[in-house]
Amino acid sequence: MNESLAMVLNPRKGRQSLLSRTFETDKSNSMTPTKLSVNINKIATLRNSRGGLLPSVTEAAMRAQQYGAQGITVHPRPDERHIRYADVFELKPLVTTEFNVEGYPSEDFMRLVLDVVPTQVTLVPDPPGVLTSNAGWNTIAYSAFLSSIIGRLKEKGIRTSIFVDPVGEMVEGAKATGTDRIELYTESYAEGYAQDRDLAIAPFIAAAKKANELRIGLNAGHDLNLENLAFFKQSVPGLLEVSIGHALIADALYVGLSNAVRMYLHRLT
Repeated sequence: MNESLAMVLNPRKGRQSLLSRTFETDKSNSMTPTKLSVNINKIATLRNSRGGLLPSVTEAAMRAQQYGAQGITVHPRPDERHIRYADVFELKPLVTTEFNVEGYPSEDFMRLVLDVVPTQVTLVPDPPGVLTSNAGWNTIAYSAFLSSIIGRLKEKGIRTSIFVDPVGEMVEGAKATGTDRIELYTESYAEGYAQDRDLAIAPFIAAAKKANELRIGLNAGHDLNLENLAFFKQSVPGLLEVSIGHALIADALYVGLSNAVRMYLHRLT
């Protein structure tokens, strides 16, 4: 049974499970506060499937913050199949925590974020028709391009992050662009977690150590969930923020958004 359901259906079992996770925490990394940014793209996907305004992305953002989320993430794509550019403008005054806007830095995207001025822009190398993010930047091959984009964002006082694979050379390449942070693309960790979590986490530990050495802030995201998040947090040094959408919204269908947000926050303590 999924642990999120087990916690609701059998509270005692849920408490025991959470306690066991707590005692497993690596104390050397437990002092690093890690923020939870809730990606609300899936709320917009559901809204768009029917038309109209339900469910409301603005209401979801406000409630996620009310329940303890320390940030809201959106990823508008050119076809606006989930988050629309208009949503980003509507969300800006309502996000009182940190507002993270992800996307490929096309001219349309750049006009959007330079107008909205979110807390953070995360640059993702998505081609236009991709279903979901599936790779990090080659920060060496695209160094000049990324440096130019980051310069424009920094002129507006926007914190920048680059989506990268857990490869030391890519972290070093990110440093050369002038970015404030990187976001480690965690799909390979999520896929390998059940088979051998120590093997799956190893490249992320190495990449994190390199980022810490180079004094680049460290974020992470993609396919993190209630099962694998605590071990990732415990193992990866200097983790500042995780962005989680699909799994958290799926869990919210069973346990409610308030419970889902709080359960993910617990994994980060």
